Amino acid sequence: MDRFLCIEAFVRVAETKSFTNAAQQLGVCPSVVTSRVRQLEKFVEASLFHRSTRTVALSEAGTAVIEECAELVSRMEMVTEQVRLSHSSPRGPLRIQVLPGFAIGHLGGALADFSAAYPEIELDVVVSDKIINPVEEAVDVTFQLFRPRAEWLIERSLFPVKRVFCASPEYLQKRPRPRHPEDLAGHDLAVYSGYPTRNRWIFLRGKDELTVDLPAKMRSNSVHLLNDFVLSGSGICCLPTLVCGDDLLSGRLVPLLTDYELHPPLELRASYPPTHRGALKVKLLVNFIAQRFANNRPWDHALDEALRRERVLAA
Repeated sequence: MDRFLCIEAFVRVAETKSFTNAAQQLGVCPSVVTSRVRQLEKFVEASLFHRSTRTVALSEAGTAVIEECAELVSRMEMVTEQVRLSHSSPRGPLRIQVLPGFAIGHLGGALADFSAAYPEIELDVVVSDKIINPVEEAVDVTFQLFRPRAEWLIERSLFPVKRVFCASPEYLQKRPRPRHPEDLAGHDLAVYSGYPTRNRWIFLRGKDELTVDLPAKMRSNSVHLLNDFVLSGSGICCLPTLVCGDDLLSGRLVPLLTDYELHPPLELRASYPPTHRGALKVKLLVNFIAQRFANNRPWDHALDEALRRERVLAA
């Protein structure tokens, strides 16, 4: 029995919850995966899975060892990839899924520089805000705000994502400017439908916390559509500075209620399977993005400049 191959098969089945999908990842037939898992179960003298015709779930014994096994497989794959690359450069496909608000207007230049540094890596970029399990969707790494519904993923926080309520100057000429979160209830609100709190908003100012229910006039899963809606002078929207930074800087949008913070705070995070065969390529990209934007986020500088301008006008 090749213990590593058996442990690898066990980890892949646990990740995908399917012997068939595990076999596809490993490039073997399902019977081979089944045989390897059974050999491992015989060796440890315990069942590692509860099996039925529709589901595969970890047993108590499997749950007890899965993290250590996943780490073992990850380290082995990392070592072998580093050895292989010791005499060559990283190469091959790298499939990523990225949030539209970050992809459009910000990520293209970074990926161009990454490609220049690693010319033999082939990037396949899916732009979507759908929360996915990267294992099930055959994605190497996701860059999203919200955690995928998957276990054992490696997650890395890349940078905070600020949000701000804003409106156009034209809208504020027609309607009174909100001075308190509860004032928003009297306005036409557009809301990103991906926020899990829906109509419930939590505002923080110092040690004070205020929860407000704010029904929306319009919802959309496109922050860029919402940005256009607000630019048209049709209402107020809470937008990530990733999207509205340029409009804040130009004065086309005005930040509102800036002495309050929204809770919970959001951050862009990278999520990827710990045992991915392209782990080194993934880590190269994640490190590149993290270093690129750690201390240089122009969209947040735009908000700071807009706030400075508003303070000058109010003085």
